[in-house]
Amino acid sequence: MKLLTVNTGRPAAVDHTAAAGGVTGIDKHPVDGPVRVTDPGPKGTGGSGLAEDAVCDLRHHGGSDQAVYAFAREDLDSWENALGRPLANGAFGENLTTAGLDVSGARIGERWRVGPDLVLEVTSSRIPCRTFAGHLGESRWVKRFMAAAAPGAYLRVIEPGEIRAGGPVEIVHRPDHDVTVHLEFLASTTRRELLPRLLPARDALHPEVLRSALKYVESEAAGE
Repeated sequence: MKLLTVNTGRPAAVDHTAAAGGVTGIDKHPVDGPVRVTDPGPKGTGGSGLAEDAVCDLRHHGGSDQAVYAFAREDLDSWENALGRPLANGAFGENLTTAGLDVSGARIGERWRVGPDLVLEVTSSRIPCRTFAGHLGESRWVKRFMAAAAPGAYLRVIEPGEIRAGGPVEIVHRPDHDVTVHLEFLASTTRRELLPRLLPARDALHPEVLRSALKYVESEAAGE
């Protein structure tokens, strides 16, 4: 398992209907040399965990629990075949493009050591939005991405560190529950009845996802 590329993006103007404020950092490209990764701070004020990487819509993106976004090169390859066009590393707005790692099959709370120092923890899936659709320029993109249910993973920073392309990725902790990124994605989008199945992951979940799961269980218990 290894890190193929580290990808960052700078603010770029887009159609105002595709991104809040008409600016997005989703257009990410591989970086030469080391990149420092740290906890960016709470959502709403903190952006990306990667130095020199832009998160423009702080209301919906970034923050401690979405500090880093990872996507598997194998899944990009599948989309290349489906779309009939090349997709460079970073094309989906991911910070880390990996090889040999089942990113969407990772368990919530799973921890990865990337390079010598950085430790990340899986928190949630990526939910597609219209900015993503506008960036890809593919018709019905949100529905197609959701149907594939291989969304990639958001991660929080447990131990900061520097990373660079080609470095190793090691799974250093795997929880004993079966709550994967794939399952969390389904529960958060098209299969809300699965939300109770997320609770074994508890505090490792993105706080917003945990609140949704608890609220669903409470409403079911109340017969609503």
